[in-house]
Amino acid sequence: MTTLALTGGAVDGPLYRDVVDLAHRSPGWLDDTVRVWSAYGLAVFALFMLVGWWRARRVGSSAAVTALAVPLAVVLAYGANSVVKLLVREDRPCRHLTFRTLEACPVQGDWSFPSNHTAIAAAAAVALFFVSRRLGAVATLAACAMAASRVWVGVHYPHDVVVGAVVGALVAFVVMTAARRLPLGFERWLSASWLRPLLVS
Repeated sequence: MTTLALTGGAVDGPLYRDVVDLAHRSPGWLDDTVRVWSAYGLAVFALFMLVGWWRARRVGSSAAVTALAVPLAVVLAYGANSVVKLLVREDRPCRHLTFRTLEACPVQGDWSFPSNHTAIAAAAAVALFFVSRRLGAVATLAACAMAASRVWVGVHYPHDVVVGAVVGALVAFVVMTAARRLPLGFERWLSASWLRPLLVS
C-alpha cells in the first residue's frame, strides 16, 4: 500500500518542535498531569457518556435512545479514523524529528495521522451535545485538552489532532442526526424489549 501523506514534518514540523520544546521547559507537575491525561483521559469521556445516559433515561425513552447512540457514534468515528490511518500511513513525528518526547514513541506501524485519541474525544463531545448542551460543552473542553496533550507528549503533529477532531466530529454529527430521526415505532419496539431497563428509570 502506498503512503499518501506528505512527511508530517513538512506540514507543521516547526510548530510541533515549539510545543515539544515548551513541554521540556515546563514544570514537572504540569508534564506529569498532561502525560496522565493523554494516556487515561478517554476514560473520562466514558464517564460523560454514562452520566448522559443516566440523566436521559429519567427524561424519557426517546432521550435515552439518543444517549445510547453516543457510544455507537464514538465507535464508528474510531473505525472511520482508523481507516484513514491505514490509507495514509504517516509515521509518528518522534520517528523523524530528533526530539526527546515525554511519552515513548509508539512502535513502527502505529500510524500518526489522524489522531485516534482526538477523534474519539471529539466524537464523544459532539454526540453528547445531542443529549445535553452542558455536558457537551464540558466534553468539548476535555476534547480540546486531549488534542493538545497528544502533541504536548510528542506522539502527534498538530495536523494529526486537527484532522482527527474533524473526522470524529463529522461522524458523530451524522450518526446522532440519524438517531434523532429514527421512527417512533423503533423506540416503542426497544421499550417493549429486554432493553427496556436501559430506556426508563
